[in-house]
Amino acid sequence: MAKGEGGEQYTNSSLLNKPGSADGIRLARKHESRNRLSVCNKLCYAVGGAPYQITGCALGFFLQIYLLDVAQLDPFYASIILFVGRAWDAVTDPTVGFLVSRSPWTRFGRMLPWILLSTPLAVLSYFLIWYVPPFEDGKVIWYLVFYCLFQTLQTCFHVPYSALTMFISSEQKERDSATAYRMTVEVLGTVVGTAIQGQIVGMANAPCVPGPAEILANLNNTVGLNDTGPVISLDDTKTAYMIASGIICLIYVLCAVVLFFGVREQKESCRPRSEPMSFFQGIKLVMGHGPYAKLVMGFLFTSLAFMLLEGNFALFCSSTLGFRNDFQNILLVIMLSASLTIPFWQWFLTRFGKKTAIFVGTLSVVPFMILVVCLKSNLIVTYVVSFAAGVGVAAAFLLPWSMLPDVVDDFQVQNPNSTGHEALFYSFYVFFTKFASGVSLGISTLSLDFAGYISRGCSQPEEVHLTLKLLVSAAPVGLIIIGLVILYFYPIDEERRQGNRKLLQEQRDNETDSETESTELANIA
Repeated sequence: MAKGEGGEQYTNSSLLNKPGSADGIRLARKHESRNRLSVCNKLCYAVGGAPYQITGCALGFFLQIYLLDVAQLDPFYASIILFVGRAWDAVTDPTVGFLVSRSPWTRFGRMLPWILLSTPLAVLSYFLIWYVPPFEDGKVIWYLVFYCLFQTLQTCFHVPYSALTMFISSEQKERDSATAYRMTVEVLGTVVGTAIQGQIVGMANAPCVPGPAEILANLNNTVGLNDTGPVISLDDTKTAYMIASGIICLIYVLCAVVLFFGVREQKESCRPRSEPMSFFQGIKLVMGHGPYAKLVMGFLFTSLAFMLLEGNFALFCSSTLGFRNDFQNILLVIMLSASLTIPFWQWFLTRFGKKTAIFVGTLSVVPFMILVVCLKSNLIVTYVVSFAAGVGVAAAFLLPWSMLPDVVDDFQVQNPNSTGHEALFYSFYVFFTKFASGVSLGISTLSLDFAGYISRGCSQPEEVHLTLKLLVSAAPVGLIIIGLVILYFYPIDEERRQGNRKLLQEQRDNETDSETESTELANIA
């Protein structure tokens, strides 16, 4: 994956050069063969990452505008739903990670049962998020309950899936290869989520509600604001959201089934776990590891930046730029661009290393964040800028996952007697990512309330336009700079990463040698 990866060639095949019996050689060959993943295994593993990206993209881009313009909630209550839903993740992510780390081994593994059992209820709660109940008084409670429930159940899927990276093989080279497959499928997942939700909803976009100024202007025109095409009711828009969510639910279930039956957890790929510890001991353990703390804090700020952009870009395009009927296509262009540039970032990461790729990829988005609010509203220019911005979005969102296994390896090298905590590392990273999303959506929606946002309004006050420009440009740029300053001090470079791999491989080789010697002694006896 990265420059200087010759160290990855330290595999158990090196045992063949050591003196030993034929049984020992056969055992080493068998061990090496079991850790090699087929293309089918990698594809099935990668498919498991699609549900999180598909649902996350649909919720990130469309939930805010859905609550405001379709469910017609007050912006203040919408901000409460968005923030509390993510704040609930602040509890569920580390808690699920803690519970997964203490889960017993089953015939299906330790991670896969969580994924399978959480899926049915997760898709049901996701579907009900996009249903407008036939009552008004309890509508806020309805969305709050099902949004929090879905976040909890999705956590029960995604935290074990993220930690599964450490259990599909003990060979770092195989894990990196599987992660590359996963990155590609996850970007495709964002395209699928944006396409399904955006195109279906875009075909049934309810007309805006004219204000007094628009009504007065319409009296002097033969064609009104909403008379340029077939009339679409708000009920049609509600139905479109339900159809889109139903299709996404089917994809979610299909991906979970493929993952469960196509991937096999390897118990021997993880060293024996140390003694169980309490929840707060687990927090202290993972956050006390310096490289992990720097990585998480750096990506907390960069994630917050991109979540602000993601959560407000649809409103910015429809309200400020005036592309009410085209915003879903603009979002799709961004995701398509991100998908197409994954091979480039994979090459760049291999050539220059992970840390360099993160800096270059994240900074490449900044000029286009500035351009989109500075240039005069023009649909063609917006498409071009969106395509260019997608190049950096792929790196900023997906490359961080390739760095987490390096942190876990570094922790295992420094703490050889403390093992089996992989789920904790991944759960806290997922928590900070979701926490950033909740904070961004809550603050941005509350800001729109203060600015005087009008639900389904054909025009918005100038204060709303200024707020949206700040939320999609100035604020994200500032957060990106803070995040990259923190990541500058991230200590795991390519040399240290390769050294950790060699040390861990030597530990595994020694464990295999011990197993071989035990087998020989048993045969002699």
